[in-house]
Amino acid sequence: MLSTRTYRISFLMISLALCFAWLLNVSSGSVIIPFRDTLSILLGSSAEVDSWNYIIWNFRVPKAFTAVLVGGGLSISGLLMQTLFRNPLAGPFVLGISSGASLGAALVLMGGSVLSGMASYTYINDISMAVAASLGSFLVLLVVMLVANRIKDTMALLIIGLMFGSITTAIVSVLAYFSEADKLQRYIFWSFGSVGNLSGQQVLLLSIVVFVGLLLSVLSIKKLNAYLLGENYAQSLGVHLKKSRLMIIIATGLLAGGITAFAGPIAFVGLAVPHLTRQIFDTMEHRVLIPAVFLYGAILMLLCDTIAQLPSSANVLPINTITSLIGAPVVIWLLVRKRKMLF
Repeated sequence: MLSTRTYRISFLMISLALCFAWLLNVSSGSVIIPFRDTLSILLGSSAEVDSWNYIIWNFRVPKAFTAVLVGGGLSISGLLMQTLFRNPLAGPFVLGISSGASLGAALVLMGGSVLSGMASYTYINDISMAVAASLGSFLVLLVVMLVANRIKDTMALLIIGLMFGSITTAIVSVLAYFSEADKLQRYIFWSFGSVGNLSGQQVLLLSIVVFVGLLLSVLSIKKLNAYLLGENYAQSLGVHLKKSRLMIIIATGLLAGGITAFAGPIAFVGLAVPHLTRQIFDTMEHRVLIPAVFLYGAILMLLCDTIAQLPSSANVLPINTITSLIGAPVVIWLLVRKRKMLF
């Protein structure tokens, strides 16, 4: 365990690292904008080239802000699931919520002439994708909540969530098998994940969803700490198991489902960042873990998106590829170095 002073210094360093990663992300892209000019634009000054102002404020700043929300939100949802199920392999998508969002998106893009006809208009397609993915994740979340209210075994709930994920994945596979090539390609591109191409209204809506999910997570800190020693111990401390479990599931559903609806199914971050944070801070206290996990998740997503930009190139790599290739070796190295897994 680290001292309070050490925690404060650590959080200060992480916050500075987040600011640097954010600035680096904003200054990177297919159009080369000098770092000094990027700072001037962000501070309200005019740039040498008028188009740079438009690029920074209308594309790069919303994308960087979205990366913070996506990375932090997915990491928190992964932490919630790992604590609730006391399983190091649990992630934000174990309850099938992400699969429900993928099913909603698949129905829009590949589910028939009535829905897929909306895809001919880009603006309507963006709206319909987000709405359909949100509805899909919400419906799966609703079913999981109903099941959670009827069973007492948390591990059984984990298995049921995985089964829901398998069912929705099977339906998506059937839709993909009978889909036309161009519609299948659109769905594949969506499944790669992206933190760009969101309108101002979509970023605002995503911010609200993530904020509510984070608020529920903070309100569940005492319950999460009690769950670490098992449900019987938590119950002996006066924790209402059903209510606390539903609150944690709702928080995870809002974070994972909302982020998947707007940014696509982004893998690895929610599973790995909580482990990464535990190894660095050497604690299980959620008052420390929740803010630290959010900051580390935001930093990782910003760095991965910066690498995916391929500076000086118009091509953008899939964010899922970068998160796995960059993040997985780091976590492996930390686990080998520590020679133990905190849980």
